[in-house]
Amino acid sequence: MADQLSPDEKFQLITRNLQEVLGEEKLKQVLQERELKVYWGTATTGKPHIAYFVPMSKIADFLKAGCEYLPSLGYAKRSHLMNPMVPGLTGAKMSSSEEDSKIDLVDSAAEVKKKLKKAFCEPGNIQNNGVLSFVKSVVFPLGGGRAALRPVGPFPSARESREFCIKRDAKMGGDQIYTSFEELEKDFAEEAVHPGDLKASVEVALNKLLEPIRKKFESPELRKLSNAAYPGPAKTKGGKGAKAAGGGEEDELAPSRVDIRVGRIISVGKHPDADSLYLEKIDVGEPEPRTVVSGLVAFVSQEALQDRLVLVLCNLKPQKMRGIESQAMLLCASVEGEPRRVEPLDPPEGSSPGERVFVEGYETGKPDDRLNPKKKVWEKVQADLKISSGCVAQWKDRQLMTKLGPITCQTLAGGNVS
Repeated sequence: MADQLSPDEKFQLITRNLQEVLGEEKLKQVLQERELKVYWGTATTGKPHIAYFVPMSKIADFLKAGCEYLPSLGYAKRSHLMNPMVPGLTGAKMSSSEEDSKIDLVDSAAEVKKKLKKAFCEPGNIQNNGVLSFVKSVVFPLGGGRAALRPVGPFPSARESREFCIKRDAKMGGDQIYTSFEELEKDFAEEAVHPGDLKASVEVALNKLLEPIRKKFESPELRKLSNAAYPGPAKTKGGKGAKAAGGGEEDELAPSRVDIRVGRIISVGKHPDADSLYLEKIDVGEPEPRTVVSGLVAFVSQEALQDRLVLVLCNLKPQKMRGIESQAMLLCASVEGEPRRVEPLDPPEGSSPGERVFVEGYETGKPDDRLNPKKKVWEKVQADLKISSGCVAQWKDRQLMTKLGPITCQTLAGGNVS
């Protein structure tokens, strides 16, 4: 296979999908003279997870290009090829020590579904998006969600056409096929691809990659080896001191940690680089208004947003959306379906910018200065935010309120909050 490739084709195969390459000219010179000798350096510090597909796919590229394993040390100055760091499902790096950030190579299909469902994947946000990054770094290089590798020309290992299928209900336009990551990223940034559809499609592709590994580890010998190498966490006995010492899950999920305030939209216009996004300036009771990017173009007119009182989540980590940093999130009620319906949440009449929003019974808690993305506090709180049959926003059946009364929406009874 490798003897059919030119030095330039081998170079492209060796250097594709990398974070950085040091010594490109030296690489090209060596490939003109002989096959490249390589060494992969890594330290497996915990149970292997799906980010290991990144170096594995790179090693596959090396083998296709005819590279040979470096037999010994003592060679002259080397070129260095660095794989990208894949963001985890929480937005930070994928780490063996952070359970919610990763999917293990032997996780069941049910565990994959559960972890992807909880993954950080904000509409339109392409920064630190672990689900989207996995498509870029693994799914496309290894063949895509349809396992469709179409040879182009006489050298399939060097020049491949790959497809990734976004699975969608026929009512939503049916399946969408992407032949490049750039197309998918652009559509996601413009909210033409819904996070739920992206997650479901990545789930299909990921299970195709993991299934052969799962089957291999069905043998008693490998199960025993895996359990010995990576024992489960030790169980701790409960007691009076246990809950107080650790704070417990209740403290971790307290809705008072989330800084939601009343805001007033003082200006709103189209994002200069995304037709589906608004660029807003929102007064949240601070000396300067916050810049907020929201994907509401298809749902709410500019006129309906101008000077409107809204709810704003203020302590998320700022994120760039199509080149502009969004410093907060405008909270809305939504109902999925055809068509999808979205409307901003309404504070009580007479509210003022900066007034705090709290959950009934959690009036005295202090919000975090900034939520740690690794802890996924907002995602955990959001999972229990709903709209009641009376169009009142609730968390675990407790009302969201200001000092003037409950938070409501106009028409989306039974909807979600995001």
